[in-house]
Amino acid sequence: MELKNYSLVVNKGVVSRLLQWVNLRPEEGERTLIMFAFYTTVSIGLRWAEDSTVALFLDQYGAGPLPWMYIASAAMGAGLVFVYSWLQKIFPLRWVVVAIAPCMVVPLMFLVLLREGLHVSYLAVILVFILRLWVDALYVVNDLNTSIVANQIFNIREIKRTYPLVSSGLLVADVMSGFSLPWILQFVKLEKVILIACALIVLGSAILAYLSNQYRAAFPDAPQRQVPHEQASRYRRIQAPLRRYTWQLFAFVGLLQVIGLLVDFQYLRELKSNLGDRDLASFLGLFGGIVGLCELGTQWFVSSRLIERIGVFFTAALLPISVGFVVPAAIALLNLFPALHSYGIFWGLVGLKFCDELLRYTFVVSSGPVLYQPIPERLRSHMQALSGGTAEAIATGGAGLLILATLFVCNRFVPPGLQEWVFVGETVLAAATCLRVVWVLRSRYVDLLVLSAERGELSASNVGLRVFKQGVVKALGEKGSTTDKHSCIELLAQIDPHGAAEVLAPLLLKLPPELQRQSLEVMFIGGANPAYAGDVRLLIDQPPEKIDPEVLALALRYVWLAEENPNLSQLEEYLQARHHSLIRATAAALILRQGTPIQKVAATKTLQRMLTHKQERERINGVKALRETIYLQALRIHIPNLLQDESLRVRCAVLEMIAATRLEDYYSALIAALYYKSTRITAMRALAKLENDALDMLLQLATDTYKPEIVRMYAWRTIAQIPTLQATEALWLHLEKSWGATRYQILRSLLKVQKQPETNSRVDRFYQTRVETLIDQELKFLGEIYAAYLDLQKPQTLDNYATSQRAAIVCDLLQKALLELEIDGRERLLLLLKLLYSAEKMQAAAFNLRSNSGVNIARGLEILEHTVTLPVKSLLLNILDKRSHQEKLHYLVEAELVEYEPMQVSERLRRMLSLDNFLSDWCLACCFHLAQISRIRLTSQEILLALRHPTGFVREAAIAYLNAVSHRVLLELLPKLQQDTHPLVATQVKELMKKYSTRRPSATIPH
Repeated sequence: MELKNYSLVVNKGVVSRLLQWVNLRPEEGERTLIMFAFYTTVSIGLRWAEDSTVALFLDQYGAGPLPWMYIASAAMGAGLVFVYSWLQKIFPLRWVVVAIAPCMVVPLMFLVLLREGLHVSYLAVILVFILRLWVDALYVVNDLNTSIVANQIFNIREIKRTYPLVSSGLLVADVMSGFSLPWILQFVKLEKVILIACALIVLGSAILAYLSNQYRAAFPDAPQRQVPHEQASRYRRIQAPLRRYTWQLFAFVGLLQVIGLLVDFQYLRELKSNLGDRDLASFLGLFGGIVGLCELGTQWFVSSRLIERIGVFFTAALLPISVGFVVPAAIALLNLFPALHSYGIFWGLVGLKFCDELLRYTFVVSSGPVLYQPIPERLRSHMQALSGGTAEAIATGGAGLLILATLFVCNRFVPPGLQEWVFVGETVLAAATCLRVVWVLRSRYVDLLVLSAERGELSASNVGLRVFKQGVVKALGEKGSTTDKHSCIELLAQIDPHGAAEVLAPLLLKLPPELQRQSLEVMFIGGANPAYAGDVRLLIDQPPEKIDPEVLALALRYVWLAEENPNLSQLEEYLQARHHSLIRATAAALILRQGTPIQKVAATKTLQRMLTHKQERERINGVKALRETIYLQALRIHIPNLLQDESLRVRCAVLEMIAATRLEDYYSALIAALYYKSTRITAMRALAKLENDALDMLLQLATDTYKPEIVRMYAWRTIAQIPTLQATEALWLHLEKSWGATRYQILRSLLKVQKQPETNSRVDRFYQTRVETLIDQELKFLGEIYAAYLDLQKPQTLDNYATSQRAAIVCDLLQKALLELEIDGRERLLLLLKLLYSAEKMQAAAFNLRSNSGVNIARGLEILEHTVTLPVKSLLLNILDKRSHQEKLHYLVEAELVEYEPMQVSERLRRMLSLDNFLSDWCLACCFHLAQISRIRLTSQEILLALRHPTGFVREAAIAYLNAVSHRVLLELLPKLQQDTHPLVATQVKELMKKYSTRRPSATIPH
């Protein structure tokens, strides 16, 4: 039995090493192997069929009609792609990918059998042409099937590692079919070889059927046209960016095909002109063997690693860069030397063909399916069929026509010595265009991943103010919904707050009351301007029954604040009891600012009556009026009673008034209001208005660990609402000094600051180094978490300290607490990244990374890969990925951020307690409980810190530890712990004192 277990371990180790060599993960091995088997099997059959039909075609026609075959093949491929796409709308995708190849094999077998039975020579000749064409169509179907199935069963991250191995099946098939076909032809004729190839293709389809059945969940159950309504509406939202991205993919695939055909034509023409038939065949065989070995090695050991390291777009760009620029430059350089002129073109084109073959069938083939991953799953296979298959077919036909046209022009107008440079120039032009398309694709790739392409913000920087204001005037003057007009005024206030009065003042009389009120409030943002006082006074001159009280109050305030020498005697009329309370309060406040002593006395009496009135509305409007007064004078005596008013609205109005008048004596009331949910929002708004005057108070509250956590959280949020540089700098300073939940709350607060329009990129660059330092800190702490988790996971460690069930339970609780710490650390990492990069992209990445779905996690990682530019990007991706703790710790050690040596539980526990500021309260309590059960000796400093901890259950754990390891010290501390405010600790201390007094009745507890 032990021998069997040992052999299993050895086998697993061998498999693990093999997977590591080819850059695969264990969970990806089975799918990749089955896909490789399917693709290799079908490719061998296709290669046998292709070689056989080519031989039959050349025997019947010769090489002359080959260009017409290319054009017919292009037309056939394009038509077949449309049929393939149409089938997906009728049948589920799994049925289509499994059945289409066998369905196409049946006509091929029928054609072969029909040709053998025909005795009419010209019909047999036509059937050879159709056979060759049908095999080309099978190639198109096989390539589409392979890439579509790979996109279904692998997510966006997995496909970068797995598809290079899957696509190497074609290279293996080339080798196997090349060696096996001559041997088979010794026993059977060419027609029989085609039938054997058909059987092999059917076998490959059977493997694909098994794969699709094993991973049925990866394939949609319904045809594409049966898309749920909510998904259809979501797709309509991204229709425009999706269409642009698809067309760019179409151009990319087509240009690559054009480059390949141009290179292939130049290469074959140069070989034909320099080598005889026997030498040509030998050279092609040797060249094909060398290229095949290089391709196979690259696919197995290089492609996936390079794609993961430099990204899919830089990898895909290697082909146009090499074929379009590097090799042509080398050819031109060789031709500068007369001694090398005769070999320069020949070996240059051989090198060009080598680079094209190597890069095309390794990096480009491996990158292809990844480019379709941002397309929604329901549309992906359809888009892939149309964009990929159609583009190649059209490009093949287009390249053929281009070559014929170039030959025609060269033969008539270009000297023979320069003709080859015309094709080189066309290749360079096609490569340059391809690079441009790759660059555009890269810019759209992540935008499409987060479904936010071209969703720009409207701001003053990208809208013409004059034209916009004309549009506002037109919109407010025309008939339309009030909601739309509200939005129009709000947008005007955001874009041009100081110039809004110029637009709104002439329109006041024409607007309904609710829009008049909003317009006046917006006009106050730019200050009361005498230039617009006349337009506002027209509102005041209206009959009282025709104007809303709130509008009249705002109008009175605007006019009397705008004019230099206002006629205050007119305001005295509005102090009469017949007027609305808001109008009376506004008039009284204005008189208190600018009136004579007698007028101020009358205004004061009016406000006193309102502040002590029985009706809530009277008191609220009275308090609101106090905001506009400069000196409260005799009205201050009412504030304490108003702060205790039974009406919540009155209390909130008083808080706003305290901030507006900056009554320092009552600032403590604003802080106290943060403790209550009902007044919290108002208190935050009021404290933010005080700006730096409230900063010290808020920092004192936010950093006091003995205050309730929710109150501290809102204190940080309030600091973030203060629009001063000092407040922002205070957040950054405390961010660097804090940890855990406090750091999380400060990060959330800083992100609110970053969203403010006045925050610019220069500030972001200034703080980037500090953010990078914080990211390194978080990664180091995650290393400590992983190390502790692994050391606590060893089963033998528990036996060294305790064998009880309690020890196992506590150890398990501690490990769960560590996992919670890891989740918190990952969240802080994502928040730190939001400080540096687009909030929209980071939000999309974070949303996907929080999912339990492997597909969503891969999408989130892909967004990060194409957004983050930090030196530790690859490490961040590995930490945020679904990997084991051991793997993550290995990456952190490799990056030299942490050092790890396995420790005993006692050593690891002491190590964790030395990081007590970084641990959560529950994790710290679990550490003391484990130390208690395992009898681990802790220092007095660690114990005292826990006894002074603001969280009750941490203090309770420390007392329980002392009860287990040191009764003497506990007896000395118990009297001092009786005053603990936490019920849990107070009950524990009471029980312990009762226990020890019962056990030792004659003993006295020392002080």
